[in-house]
Amino acid sequence: MIHHPPNSLLTFWNLIQPVDTWLITHINQNWGSPFLDTILPYMRETLFWIPLYLFLLLFVTMNFGRQGWWWVLGILLTAAISDVISSQIIKQIVMRDRPCQDLIVSQQIRFFINYCPGSSSFTSSHATSHFAQAMFFFLTLRPVIGNWARLFFLWAFIIAYTQVYVGVHYPFDVFCGALLGCGIGWTTGTIFNKQIGMFSLAK
Repeated sequence: MIHHPPNSLLTFWNLIQPVDTWLITHINQNWGSPFLDTILPYMRETLFWIPLYLFLLLFVTMNFGRQGWWWVLGILLTAAISDVISSQIIKQIVMRDRPCQDLIVSQQIRFFINYCPGSSSFTSSHATSHFAQAMFFFLTLRPVIGNWARLFFLWAFIIAYTQVYVGVHYPFDVFCGALLGCGIGWTTGTIFNKQIGMFSLAK
């Protein structure tokens, strides 16, 4: 169990907890289905999305050459920065029990994975990382794929939502992780477009 320090954060979490508990219970129980029970646990795994990553890697490097390889470095840095800020900094400061760690909440939800992570619940690193990537993808690829780039946010949302559905994060953890990730992705994406240049398929 993660022990909360006796400070003002405890009061804040006490205010958030009833809403978060209500939401996760409805998402996990009332808004579920056998189909979602089957497919969503896989969607939180990196292996599930390897085809998407391979497609983007090939698309960018084959069409944009050296500029494309800088893009690959940019997305790797975006993911790394997200992990450091969420997992190595925020989670070490804000110690919040995960739903699956809470003795009361865990009795109210279904649990879909084989283990309960021992780290803090806030913020969701999955949400932070994938929304950061989604924003980076959106800013850098929108010039060549147009409005289709918005689908990256749907991709990130599905992964973030799954973290709540399977019982490892509260909705507030995911919401804040998404906001943080968008900020990180906006920063790295903007830097890429300014320093490396925006993609164009024009010959």
